[in-house]
Amino acid sequence: MCTGSTGHAESVQITFDPSVISYHDLLQIFFAFHDPTTLNRQGADEGTQYRSAIFYTRPEQEKTAHAVIADLTKEKLFDHPIVTQVVPFKAFYSAEKYHQEYYKQNSGQPYCQFVISPKVAKLKKLYAARLKQ
Repeated sequence: MCTGSTGHAESVQITFDPSVISYHDLLQIFFAFHDPTTLNRQGADEGTQYRSAIFYTRPEQEKTAHAVIADLTKEKLFDHPIVTQVVPFKAFYSAEKYHQEYYKQNSGQPYCQFVISPKVAKLKKLYAARLKQ
């Protein structure tokens, strides 16, 4: 995965209850916490495995994803065009064991401190009401 030779994207698989949080709201959170305007890159990480992508499982999810991207584009929230791919879900492959709970196990590392921790803090601030106590 890290070499980019698999064609896979670094991603998470989310299972959610639409009576608790909508797919639209999940997409809003997704776009608030990464850069959807850089092709095959997130910060210093570069390669196709770091592309911005949404993997939908139902046609209505595809439609919602495109609508959210259109709304964000219209709002000019980003300085550059959104390059997020919206593609059908095919399969999910779990990361290697040493990548599981990576932030939790390595929060003191510089990358975690300077890249991930600010995003976690932003998440907690903006979505405190939605987080489990």
